[in-house]
Amino acid sequence: MPDEVRPSPDALLRAAEREGRGTLKIFLGAAPGVGKTYEMLLEGAEKLEAGSDVVIGVVETHGRKETEALVAPLPVIDRKKITYKGQLLTEMDLDAVLDRHPEIVLVDELAHTNAPGSRHPKRWQDIEELLVAGIDVMTTVNIQHVESLNDVVGSFTHVRVRETVPDKVFENAEIELIDLPPEDLIKRLADGKIYVPEQARHALDHFFSKGNLLALRELVLRHAAQYVDARIQEHQSVMGKDGGYTGGQRILVAVSESAGGEQVVRAAKRLADALKAPITALYVETPAAAGFSDAERTQLARNLSLAASLGATLQSIPATSVREAMVVQCKEVRATQVVMGKSRGIRRRWFRRRDRMVQDILDRTSGVAIHLIPFDEQARPSNWRRFIPSGSWAGDAVGIASVAALTSAAALAQDWIGRGPIDMLYLVPVIATASFYGFRAGLVAAIAAGLAYNFFFLPPYYTFIIYSPVNVITAILLVIVAVITGQLAARARAAAALAMRSARENAGLARFATRLGAASTTEETAQLIRDELRSLLAVQTIVLHPAGDGIEITAFGQTKPKLTAVDRAAAEWVMDHGEAAGTGTDTLTASEWQFRPLKTSLGTLAILGFRGPPGRAPIPSERAALAESLIDQAALAHERLKLETDMREMEVVRQRDSLRAALLASLSHDLRTPLTAVTAAAEAISATGDEAELVETVRSEARRLNRFLSDLLDLTRIEEGAVTPDLAPIDLTDVIVSAVNDLAKSLAGRSVLTTIDPTLPLVRADAVLFNHALLNLVDNAAKYSPETEPIEIVARMGRRGPVIDVLDGGPGIPPGSEQRIFDRFARGETSDRTGGSGLGLAIVKGFVEAMGFTVEAARRQQGGSRFTIRIPHDAIVHVSMEDIG
Repeated sequence: MPDEVRPSPDALLRAAEREGRGTLKIFLGAAPGVGKTYEMLLEGAEKLEAGSDVVIGVVETHGRKETEALVAPLPVIDRKKITYKGQLLTEMDLDAVLDRHPEIVLVDELAHTNAPGSRHPKRWQDIEELLVAGIDVMTTVNIQHVESLNDVVGSFTHVRVRETVPDKVFENAEIELIDLPPEDLIKRLADGKIYVPEQARHALDHFFSKGNLLALRELVLRHAAQYVDARIQEHQSVMGKDGGYTGGQRILVAVSESAGGEQVVRAAKRLADALKAPITALYVETPAAAGFSDAERTQLARNLSLAASLGATLQSIPATSVREAMVVQCKEVRATQVVMGKSRGIRRRWFRRRDRMVQDILDRTSGVAIHLIPFDEQARPSNWRRFIPSGSWAGDAVGIASVAALTSAAALAQDWIGRGPIDMLYLVPVIATASFYGFRAGLVAAIAAGLAYNFFFLPPYYTFIIYSPVNVITAILLVIVAVITGQLAARARAAAALAMRSARENAGLARFATRLGAASTTEETAQLIRDELRSLLAVQTIVLHPAGDGIEITAFGQTKPKLTAVDRAAAEWVMDHGEAAGTGTDTLTASEWQFRPLKTSLGTLAILGFRGPPGRAPIPSERAALAESLIDQAALAHERLKLETDMREMEVVRQRDSLRAALLASLSHDLRTPLTAVTAAAEAISATGDEAELVETVRSEARRLNRFLSDLLDLTRIEEGAVTPDLAPIDLTDVIVSAVNDLAKSLAGRSVLTTIDPTLPLVRADAVLFNHALLNLVDNAAKYSPETEPIEIVARMGRRGPVIDVLDGGPGIPPGSEQRIFDRFARGETSDRTGGSGLGLAIVKGFVEAMGFTVEAARRQQGGSRFTIRIPHDAIVHVSMEDIG
């Protein structure tokens, strides 16, 4: 009969918390253009016709006629207007939607970032407020915006998505997958139904390549199945039903102390890779583990270590029955594939029990496939000690002594109680001894009790000879009953010991997490981690951190251990590669320590070192899963401290930059007023002879200082984000000619060569910012090249858009300085001779990037420097014949 399944209290609590909230439906797609918004609007229109109160909170049609046609019949709540840096932006009016309080609201683009000044920085937070108010929401999102998949998508699309949605948003949502084959999506893109033709061509070569679309489609299909599976599991937990259905594959591999366990783990890994499924490695620790030999303990540790290195989640469960634990865990992890090992011809009796375990799993679960992996295991050498139950000689002595004491007491009291109840009294020392000292001590006490009862209380007395058949049966039954009760008592003792150890470990984990949360410095955290791991794992533990070119022990016990050269090499290897090394691993096994990385998404932040007693594994096999949990918590604690430190440093930098910007702005304004007066006075002075030369010096230096102050003001505007480009169609020829004319006076006597492609299109840019950027580039070329060398300006059509090159014949940019040259106050090798503030190129970079362009620097092969402004296809203005007419 299937085990009874009761509703989960946690699931019932979560269901209760959802009462009164609105429901969220997410239309999930692999890429833009698959039809998410279209399907959302279509369902919204259907619900409106069915009598529901449906409104549009915000929908982006992107100029698609089919989408606009679906918007028309639906009521739309006007958007809220927000002015930011001189630009008028529109966002969903959250307050208007709450006041209207419809049954259903359609909110497009779940991952959208709201304009500064909105109530919430993210649209998904707006939706959360609507759900709390009891309003149902329909929304859309692409798979690349899921937070946990951001780096996965970026790894093959080479596009880092900045707008992401936390995974928790999807937990209680209804997911509807909008699927479209890549071939159909590419055709829609080519037909101009997603982007304009020029953007479409660029997209096909990059994000919308067929390989990317296939990978995105597989990703969205798998994760949609996982979300659905989670909903099914939640529903079954609430209803107290075990439907046996899982939406994805899950692998559970049984790990034992057998030498063939490595083959079993590798087979499970191959199966998990083929099915692209998560894998859990389960070790069931029974009382029999206390009798493992050193070789068996070592092999078990190797098997668990191999499973962890292959990406398996380790679970070590104390239990008195392996079969029962396997069945329970199959249900807990909802396993669909169970992998176990079976030796060829060795320990046949044990594997008859394994066959019963297989049958139990088949009978008590549903939908589970079981894989038995055969392996060859060498027969173990005969050892008579293996047939003796584990225990202590002290327990055996106590058992014999307790039977002797009871015999003496019974001999004295038999005149009052008779011989009848004496055989039952012998059960007392058997049960007591088994309860306190284990099965072996109870077995010794049972045998001693049978012999004592026969010798002292059965005729003929003081011999082991029994004449009466009744007395024979009585003596035999006494031994049998004593053995059975002793075994039951020993099992109860073992179960209690396992439960106590499990409770102690859980309490230790909780205490560890609490203390880590209270730690505020790296040193305090490191020492806390060392002390707790030493206590819970019962092995010598140290913590190491990067220090200069190497590593340094930052937390240790009473005395700081000395690491050998091999130990240091192993620790440094862990820091560089983020993988375990040292004894018990596959790397630098000569080290006495086993080093484990504290690794997070930020990289390897610290190292833990473990060393066990001589001849023992650095981490006991029965505590391998506990060690993994502790290491994960320690890594997260270091990540928290690192992020807090980074945030504090960023705040200091922000305050410093804000103060510096304010100082520069104030200084520039305060100095500009007297400079203007000096320049005007110099212009007004009419002088001849020596005075004329002095006046010209005053005039030129005042102008140079004025340009420097202008550069400071421009840089301050850029860094404060106050540069708002006024984008309009401009002719690149006009911008280049205007810049050359503006510099005609300062470039007097210099040769400036311009080569402009007559077929260059109009581009959308800010004419003033573009002109200023070109002025600085040409002025920079004039400063860093001899007067005899010409300055060239070349405007041409590149593969991805218009390109403007400014070339000079100077010494060229030093190798490796191509990026640094655009930093503030960065100056070239000849800057001492040429003067300059070192701000010009930083201003160029700021203005160019504000318009959505890029600028780069390179060293010319024939000598000199090349500065290139690249204008993307998106900025090209396409003029049709209708526009001309």
